[in-house]
Amino acid sequence: MGRMSEINRLTWDDVNLEGSYLVLYTRKKKGGHLTPRRIPMTQRLFEILCRRYAHRDPGKPWVFWHRYWSGRTRESQQGPYRDRPKVMKTLCRQAGIRYFRFHAFRHAGASLMENHNVSIGTIQRILGHESRITTEIYLQSLGESERAAIQISDQLNEKSHTTSRRNQRQLA
Repeated sequence: MGRMSEINRLTWDDVNLEGSYLVLYTRKKKGGHLTPRRIPMTQRLFEILCRRYAHRDPGKPWVFWHRYWSGRTRESQQGPYRDRPKVMKTLCRQAGIRYFRFHAFRHAGASLMENHNVSIGTIQRILGHESRITTEIYLQSLGESERAAIQISDQLNEKSHTTSRRNQRQLA
């Protein structure tokens, strides 16, 4: 449930596979300097990062990086992502759903934790909010219909993480 900017700047030094946690850095705190927060990994995230780590380019410190053409230097560059506007558009199109921004996952995750009686203080620390009021805004942003939809999504995901939508269409 990190911010896109936090995920984009993630390096392998920020990932602790032995301890199953990662460190995200935000500039949202007072003063604008990078402030770290340690976040435990889910089992699924741990498995994904283990696979990525095994196949990483040891010469690149970033977990997520790309090659791109720099208009400023007029050369091909390599580095971390800064912005990924096409990722969510592509994912939403492939899933057959209406487009939404990556940030909505933070709101949904916060609401799911609240629905499972996670304390607001814990949610606040995971999201990296300085103010409890900001966390409360996140928790109030989803209505009951959105909560019900997310619960259905969770139930469907529990049934199968391996069957893709394309495979389901081919079977029909």
